[in-house]
Amino acid sequence: MLDDLKYIHNKDAEDALGVAAKQWEQLETVYDLPDTDFEVDNIVFAGMGGSALWALLSLTWPGYEVPFEIWRRYDGPAYMSNKTLLIVSSYSGNTEETLSALKAGEKAGAHIVVAASGGKLVEIAHEKGYPVALLPKASQPRFGALNGLKSLVTILEKAGLVSTEGAEKTLHETAQFLKAEISNWLPDVPTANNLAKQLALEIAGTSPVIYAGPKMFPAAYKWKISFNENAKNIAWCNEIPEFSHNEFLGWTSHPVDKPYSVIDLRSTFEHGRVQKRFLVTERLLSGQRPAPHVVDAKGDSPLEHLLYCVAFGDFVSLYTALLNGLNPTPVDLIEKMKKALDE
Repeated sequence: MLDDLKYIHNKDAEDALGVAAKQWEQLETVYDLPDTDFEVDNIVFAGMGGSALWALLSLTWPGYEVPFEIWRRYDGPAYMSNKTLLIVSSYSGNTEETLSALKAGEKAGAHIVVAASGGKLVEIAHEKGYPVALLPKASQPRFGALNGLKSLVTILEKAGLVSTEGAEKTLHETAQFLKAEISNWLPDVPTANNLAKQLALEIAGTSPVIYAGPKMFPAAYKWKISFNENAKNIAWCNEIPEFSHNEFLGWTSHPVDKPYSVIDLRSTFEHGRVQKRFLVTERLLSGQRPAPHVVDAKGDSPLEHLLYCVAFGDFVSLYTALLNGLNPTPVDLIEKMKKALDE
């Protein structure tokens, strides 16, 4: 089935696989933002769903030297002040929780920067003179995660909050690395040589559970979202070492029949004790949970490892969608939820 290009094109009517194939190009996007000059004690990133993904990715790279919080709620954290940089992110520009956070930030006197492709957020930004990172249009926010990461790095650079003298070069080199790796997972690469197709076939019909250490956890969360929205498949994720203190024991008993697939995203850039926990977990839970499918991240840096895992997960989830007989792109029930909330 996964080598039948006619079937793939019929099911993937909006070419999600084509978007995934070109995602490396997003790291080359240029954003026209002004330099800013204000004192910042902390950063709050307000966004939901796919529009918060790139903030999570940024925890691994470039990282932060001031407190940074991802806000996925209404309103905003009580500590916001005139020394807070509030980055308000919504691909559509109309996400109600994010608009609520914007109002809270305005009330607190925070310095505000907007990242959106249009909608109310861009209208408000133009009206009030807030800097805007205008995101290229994407069929779904989850497909524009690397656009968002590049926009966030640019915002941080303009605010003097990250040393990005080498960031452009790093992102360009990573884009070329990603382009080369993605070529191994494209639809015209047969299953016998395509690791993404192979893994999709192995986990089809199960609920994936994805584990990673702190550096790769943003990728694990992206896998969860991609399985949920691309394959319409329930999935979970968790982070090691936290897993070792609770969820680890949950695998030892109920349910006895475990209809899951375990996927480990492993990186040599994780703390040595985290790497050992993967191995000890695999040994101690042998026979009590499904044996893990191990994804060994590739690349020469934490960023390359992270984005390798992100892109690989995109292809695995898209092929899983095709095995489920589904068009990966639409999220009709989420749209119905938004409309129902306004009734």
